[in-house]
Amino acid sequence: MNPKPTYEEFMQKLLDLSNPINVEGQQRFGIHGEKMLGISVYDLRKLARGIRDHELAQQLWASGVHDARLLATMVDEPAKVTSEQMMSWTADFDSWDICDQATDNLFIYADGILELIPQWAQREEEFVKRAAFASIAAIAWHGKQYADEVVAEFFPLIEENAGDPRNFVKKAVNWALRNIGKMRPALRGQAVALARKLLEHPAASGRWIGRDALKEFEKKFGIQIVE
Repeated sequence: MNPKPTYEEFMQKLLDLSNPINVEGQQRFGIHGEKMLGISVYDLRKLARGIRDHELAQQLWASGVHDARLLATMVDEPAKVTSEQMMSWTADFDSWDICDQATDNLFIYADGILELIPQWAQREEEFVKRAAFASIAAIAWHGKQYADEVVAEFFPLIEENAGDPRNFVKKAVNWALRNIGKMRPALRGQAVALARKLLEHPAASGRWIGRDALKEFEKKFGIQIVE
């Protein structure tokens, strides 16, 4: 059996895959970072396949390289991830893709995430706040370890934060509501009711979230939108 690659070997693999042209394309989609190599998520997942190493993940994250940090979310071991680590990593978030990969690949499988979500939702930093709702969206979609009763407790948080006008926050709030409605049949009625309620929200972002979620539900389930 081949030995597991070292941190230095992983970093060399990343450098070998770097693509400056892809960096330009990623930036047009709102992906930013101080040290970007332009590696696709597909190629990063190939590098991560079969690797689970908590210490390696810490080294990759500490590098500050955007692509290495994405890889760190894929190779870390959820059982070893602490609330302190999640708080530290979210403080480093500087792009929506880092936020979404960390929450989807890693955080929702770590102890302490349910306590951190409401904390992040109250934070002012755009990508920290997004982390709360990206986590809810991921939990609703494939967090089978979380009962519907647990997921239902997120509805007030969604309603409370629907008025945030920032693009990466409002889209994550919308994402969370849509995923609950689509993937949690027992909660679909509550999701539709909240979306309809948001049509009357005083903020434009809240009304947009309500309309967009209802359009998604209508498209998927034939639910009539009530204006």
